[in-house]
Amino acid sequence: MKKVLEFIGAIALIQGTVGLLHKFTGWLSWGVIKHLGILDGYEVYGSIALIVLAFALFAASENLKS
Repeated sequence: MKKVLEFIGAIALIQGTVGLLHKFTGWLSWGVIKHLGILDGYEVYGSIALIVLAFALFAASENLKS
């Protein structure tokens, strides 16, 4: 379970970072945030939420026993 949480956290961190990079620089347009129509105009907030979720998942995985 620990590895699953770490994997999902890594994916969320990558997607959040890509979303912020795309919003501010125009690079890397393959992120999931860009393709969600419900977040039109709120891409920055969605990307930040993904990054916060990633750190929460990393913290949760650290609390699990090996």
